[in-house]
Amino acid sequence: MSVGYRYRAATAAGEMVEGVVQAATRQTALEELHRQRLYPVTVDAVAAPAATRGIRSGKMGRRQAVARWTRNVSILLAAGVPLDRALAFTATQSENEGLGEAIRRTRRLVQEGSSLAEALASSPGYFQPIFVAMVSAGEASGALDMVFERLAEHLEESEDLRAQVRSALLYPALMAVVASLGVTVLLVFVVPRFAAILADVGGQLPISTRMLMATSGVLTRWWWVWLAFAIAVVGAAREALATPVLRRRFHAWRLRLPWTGDLEVKYATARVTRTLGLLLRSGVPILSALRIARAAVPNEAISEGVERATVAVSRGDPLAPALGGTLPPLALQMLSVGEETGHLDQLCVRVADTYDGEVRRSVRTGVAMIEPAMIIIFGALVGFVALAMLQAIYSINTSAF
Repeated sequence: MSVGYRYRAATAAGEMVEGVVQAATRQTALEELHRQRLYPVTVDAVAAPAATRGIRSGKMGRRQAVARWTRNVSILLAAGVPLDRALAFTATQSENEGLGEAIRRTRRLVQEGSSLAEALASSPGYFQPIFVAMVSAGEASGALDMVFERLAEHLEESEDLRAQVRSALLYPALMAVVASLGVTVLLVFVVPRFAAILADVGGQLPISTRMLMATSGVLTRWWWVWLAFAIAVVGAAREALATPVLRRRFHAWRLRLPWTGDLEVKYATARVTRTLGLLLRSGVPILSALRIARAAVPNEAISEGVERATVAVSRGDPLAPALGGTLPPLALQMLSVGEETGHLDQLCVRVADTYDGEVRRSVRTGVAMIEPAMIIIFGALVGFVALAMLQAIYSINTSAF
C-alpha cells in the first residue's frame, strides 16, 4: 500500500524543491528521491501532520535536534549548497527553539567574519568541543561536508545507544515504581485499619502480624523523620561530591562495582576511542584530540587517566602503554596495533564499535536478570503482608472458639 511522503530536497544545482512522492515505506521514498538525483532534507508521511507540528514546536530533545540538524547540513553541503544558505535554511527548519536561535547566532557571526568553528563555539550548550574541533579541522582541510557526515553518524549512533539503554531500563523502572506504590498503600492505608480492628478484638497476635504492624507504624507515625533523614543524606552527599578529591574517589569506587562498574568502563572506553578516532580522522593533532577525548568522559577517574596519557604522549611515549590501567586490555591491544600499522584512527573507531556492542549486550543481560529478581522481591513482600493478615484472622477465629 502506497503512502504519500512530503519531502524537501536539494537538487544537484543547490536549489531547494518540495513535493510529494508515493511509496510503500519511507526507505522506498528515499530511494526514489535518489533516483531522481535529489538530496532529501526532510521526508515525512503526509498522514502524520500533527506529529510533525509537535516536533517543530520545540518538543524534540536537544541531542536529537542537534543530530538531525547536523545530518541536514551534511546533506546540503554535499549537494553543493553554500554554507550561508544551508545555515539560513536549517535555522528556519530547526526542530528545537533553542537550537534554532543558536544557528541564527552562528550565521550572524559567520557573516561578520568568524570561522564556522568559532561561531559554533559560542553555543557550548549545543555544540561540544569535539564538534567544534572537527568543524575547525574540516574548514582547514576544505572537507567540511565530509566532517559533517562523520559528525552526523557519530551523533546518531550515540543517540541510538542512549535510546536503547533507556528503553531497556524503562520496564524495570516502571515495575519498581508500581510495586513500591502498591506496598506503600498496603502499609500506610490498609494495615492501620486492619490493626485497629485487631486492637478491638484483642488477643495474642502472630509474630508476622506484629512485625507488619510495627513496620506500618514506623511509616505512618515517623514518616517525617525518614524524610528529614533522606534530605540530610542527599545534602551531605552533594556537599561531599562538590569536593574534587572526594568526587574523584567516588568515581573510582564506582568503577569497582560488580556490574555497573564494568558497564561504565565499557561506555567510557567507547566514548574516549570514538572521540579520538573521529578527531584523528578529521586531521586534529593527537594531543588536542586526547584533551578533547578527556573532556568527553564523565567519570573523573578515567578522565584523569587520559590526562596522564596525554602528558606521556607529549613526552614521546606510545599511546597504548600510556593508557594502561585506564582502558581495558583488549582496547589497549587494538590501539597498539593501530599505532604500529599507522591506522590509529581506524582502530579507535573499531574499538568504539566493539565496546558500544558490549554495552548493549550488558544492558540486555542485566535487565534480563533484574526483571525476575524484582518480581521475586516484590512478590515476597506482598506475600508476607497477605500471610501476616491471614494469620491474624486465623488466630482471632481460633481464640474465639
